[in-house]
Amino acid sequence: MSAVLTTPAPDTVEAGPRGAGVRAVFALAGIEARRMLTSLPVVLVFLGYVTWIVWRGDSDWSDYPALQDADRATQSMPMFFGLAIMMSANFAALRSRRHGTEAHFAVLVMPAWQRTAAHALSVVPAAALTAVCVAGQFAREAVKPGAVGHGSPAELAVGPLTVLLFGTLGVLLAPVLRSVLAAPLAVVLLLFVSVLGTGPSGTDGTSWLSPVVAAISSDTLPSELLGRPAAWHALYLTGAALCAAFLAVLLAGGRNPAVRAGVALSLALAVTGGVLQARGVAPSPELTAARERASVRPEQTCVERDGSTYCAFDEWVPRVSAWAGVVERVRSLAGGAARERGIVVRQRIDARYGLEGDAAIPALTEPGQVTVGTAWGGNRVPEFSSAVAAVLVAGTEAKGSELCDGRMVTVMWLSLAWQDDPMDALRRVRLDDSVRGSAIVLSPTDPLTMTEGQTDVVRRLLEEPPTGVGQRVKEHWDELTAPGVTTARAAEVLGVKGPDKADSCEE
Repeated sequence: MSAVLTTPAPDTVEAGPRGAGVRAVFALAGIEARRMLTSLPVVLVFLGYVTWIVWRGDSDWSDYPALQDADRATQSMPMFFGLAIMMSANFAALRSRRHGTEAHFAVLVMPAWQRTAAHALSVVPAAALTAVCVAGQFAREAVKPGAVGHGSPAELAVGPLTVLLFGTLGVLLAPVLRSVLAAPLAVVLLLFVSVLGTGPSGTDGTSWLSPVVAAISSDTLPSELLGRPAAWHALYLTGAALCAAFLAVLLAGGRNPAVRAGVALSLALAVTGGVLQARGVAPSPELTAARERASVRPEQTCVERDGSTYCAFDEWVPRVSAWAGVVERVRSLAGGAARERGIVVRQRIDARYGLEGDAAIPALTEPGQVTVGTAWGGNRVPEFSSAVAAVLVAGTEAKGSELCDGRMVTVMWLSLAWQDDPMDALRRVRLDDSVRGSAIVLSPTDPLTMTEGQTDVVRRLLEEPPTGVGQRVKEHWDELTAPGVTTARAAEVLGVKGPDKADSCEE
């Protein structure tokens, strides 16, 4: 008789809910994101980024921002943060290989491709943190009383998308080049191409393959005249970042249909955005015509203030009060009929060459008309003030740029005497940043010139109490603004020592 021994069947091992793998991926992504954002290199770069934002917003130049420039100004610095995220993500993805623990991971339920997906997801919080910084930087500019224009959501998205792209590229480098040197070399290459080189200008389609195409212009253009394919560029960056993430997962062993579809769809997004942004670089006939009209026959809104007229593009109408304040201060120091003379301030640009253009704007020849640009604050204030004073003294901008006799003394005193720090304003309005010797005086159009003798007299006048000098300017207005008056005679009438030597133009 034989006995049959039976043993109880082992307990069934529950694999858990079907979503357990997804939860594990997100849990690991959260752990890796926390490690990444608290690593010393990332923290130091992020602190530098925040410090730059705070420092950049604290200057005379930034009191009157144009928001269509402010949105692009948020794009460059996130590149450095993105490079730090790239290296950190790459080192994290290679951690098991560096420490020799890759074989131990093979016995875990989570396969390599899911761990790679978690590393790709771990860069999302860094991109979100960048979005918060970008929003704060732009909001700081937008709430300033002197802000004008309109920002673009697509332009604001470039900074966070750059960080996302660089982070996923760091993850992609891990299965492609299994070396810790890959990420540092990639950082050096990107720095050389995007920062240390000439940088993308935005004038051709290939330049838009770079993550950031800031195209900083010397003159601000109205929003509708920019002609930047910002929306297509944002689509291109989004597709490129997703494609890098899905490719990394695919190379790590994720062969399922969802990953393959993700690679195909994200690649299609990147290619579509890249092609359409390249086509959008060349201005359309409608944009070319609009730029021509804005440069030659602008359609502007004109506002009356205290007897003067101010004509500006719609986005700049809120800035009329700032211009009017300068005009009234200069006019209050003048004498004779000039004190009550109304002038016409016209905002003028040359938009025919887009953001890359840097053409000079010729002086107006119509009596009583003054040019103002699209930038304001800093040196632009004394430059505009000098143009107003020259028109009050010489009659037109064109004649003001030709002044060489003693009338230049009157022009510069009118331009500077009312300002908080007249001597500093004198330094800033001159091309060589000096208060001695001859110099070019900057203006919205053709510059003015000061001889060495005129500089001596103006400097001495600014050292005197403005009330006394102002009274003498009004009493002797006709003589001080008469063609041919010498610098020595102007100094004598105004009660200061004359020039140390005769001006060459008066000889």
